[in-house]
Amino acid sequence: MFPFKRTKLLTVLSLHNAPPVVYPLGRSRFLGRFLFALWLAGLLSVLLWFEQTRLFDWRMLVGLVAVVGAGLAARRGWTGAAQAGQLAWDGEVWHWEPGSYQIGSAEHEVSVIADFQQALLLRLENQSGGRLWLWLERNAMPERWLDLRRAVYSPGKSSAAQLPPHDLLSAEPALSPSAAVAVSNAMHSVRRIKS
Repeated sequence: MFPFKRTKLLTVLSLHNAPPVVYPLGRSRFLGRFLFALWLAGLLSVLLWFEQTRLFDWRMLVGLVAVVGAGLAARRGWTGAAQAGQLAWDGEVWHWEPGSYQIGSAEHEVSVIADFQQALLLRLENQSGGRLWLWLERNAMPERWLDLRRAVYSPGKSSAAQLPPHDLLSAEPALSPSAAVAVSNAMHSVRRIKS
């Protein structure tokens, strides 16, 4: 399928990282719209329930209070979550630089939780286990969006160094072109694969 061997492909992918990128963050309009749509769905559910039953009793009141409470909590969460700052990739590690203060920026591991192509939900985790959830949007800086996406999905240089040596494929071609060895933690025996 590919004109080159799998080992060469893995070697090429591990040697080249995404270029450094700094991406600004602010209040996410995508998150605001998403929360509003969820709240609106809840409100419509309660209104349809009332329309079907035409009975306003204590259960309807609890449903209405729950929808209004959820809407207020979502609004407060969205306005309070205005995490202005910058997310920076230096080619090896991620740094979060909050806009409120610039006193040091710890190194973070980044995990993509949701990818909507125009928006990303990321989870940052520092060495002490603290987590931060960030919504990033393309419209914050469209000219750097693809660089950010490359950096988020690229394997860092440190990721290959953390793997045990037996999990890394050799850059050298196999001695016998007719056989290759597949290594996995789940495998108990070695299987031969014809190439």
